[in-house]
Amino acid sequence: MLHFELLKTAGHARRGRLTLNHGVVETPVFMPVGTYGTVKGVLPRSLEEMGATIILGNTFHLWLRPGLDVVRRFGGLHRFEGWPRPMLTDSGGFQVWSLAGADGKARKISEEGVRFASPVNGDKLFLTPEVSMQIQTVLNSDIAMQLDECTPYETAGRLTSEDEARRSMALSLRWAARSRDEFARLANPNALFGIVQGGMYEGLREESLQALAAMDLPGYAVGGVSVGEPKEEMLRIMAHTPHRLPARKPRYLMGVGTPEDLVEGVAQGVDMFDCVMPTRNARNGHLFTRFGDLKIRNARHRDDEAPIDLTCSCHACRATTAGDGTVSGGFSRAYLHHLERCGEMLAPMLASIHNLHYYVNLMAEVRQALDEDRFDAWRAQFHADRARGV
Repeated sequence: MLHFELLKTAGHARRGRLTLNHGVVETPVFMPVGTYGTVKGVLPRSLEEMGATIILGNTFHLWLRPGLDVVRRFGGLHRFEGWPRPMLTDSGGFQVWSLAGADGKARKISEEGVRFASPVNGDKLFLTPEVSMQIQTVLNSDIAMQLDECTPYETAGRLTSEDEARRSMALSLRWAARSRDEFARLANPNALFGIVQGGMYEGLREESLQALAAMDLPGYAVGGVSVGEPKEEMLRIMAHTPHRLPARKPRYLMGVGTPEDLVEGVAQGVDMFDCVMPTRNARNGHLFTRFGDLKIRNARHRDDEAPIDLTCSCHACRATTAGDGTVSGGFSRAYLHHLERCGEMLAPMLASIHNLHYYVNLMAEVRQALDEDRFDAWRAQFHADRARGV
């Protein structure tokens, strides 16, 4: 089940509400990424406390480990990983794309699907649109994604040509139809999204989205960005494609990106975002704040008593006092710097909590600004604050 309400618009920016089988999601929304059935280093309870309402699971990796037999025993991912709220799973296409290797021989794409060796144990595997739908039905994710071929920015060390991008896009469209048919055959009670491809060519993007719109799927994503292209190319496609998708369906920009990317994506009509950047950067001591980015490993933080971000209410930044007088949360930059220098696992845990809280609540601020008809002013202030620096 999927029901999308478009509540308000400001230019291309949209304020919406998405009702799924496991709950309601207010949009625009950022979705934390849980590749192996967990958002790295973050308890499900912490995700709920920071306001996350939907997270991602990875079809490819969960297919390999723990395997469908295990997940099936639990009735799907929600009970298996202790997350009661909505969940989206990708199709596995991006992970297969990333297996190509320097010589392109680690996987073989055909009309039928993709043959590759398991990176876990070397088993020969065959992923097809039908198999992807079967896996995602077992996972019982609220939103499943069609299997697509992720068109690379470069092929054999050169820009992917328009002809190459067209063949890739056309294959993804045929796989979309097969994904739709298998999803229906399985009587999956959740929702299926199509994925717009076409590389860096606006004309191909237009062809892809028109063909997908004709399939009347519950929602649509823009794929094939953040795959190695220069930032200006990504922004060009982001400015072209999302607002052309069906207005009454949710729109998802896959794998993007920085806080600035999210805000500009909203301005171009995107409703849903995901990216590994908050947690991946956290594990490398790179923290996002309202006033720019902070690298906690730098020596200047050795004796800094300030929290990561004075305006942040996450567990890492804001101390709270319980009724018995005990204090929890609220750690200094000096303490986080110390943890990083010692290699303590608490360092990436606290940093991940902070970064995810920042991203989740950035979207909450966007929603409030849209509700109050001040998105343009909020957007200008956001960019001014981020440019100011910590």
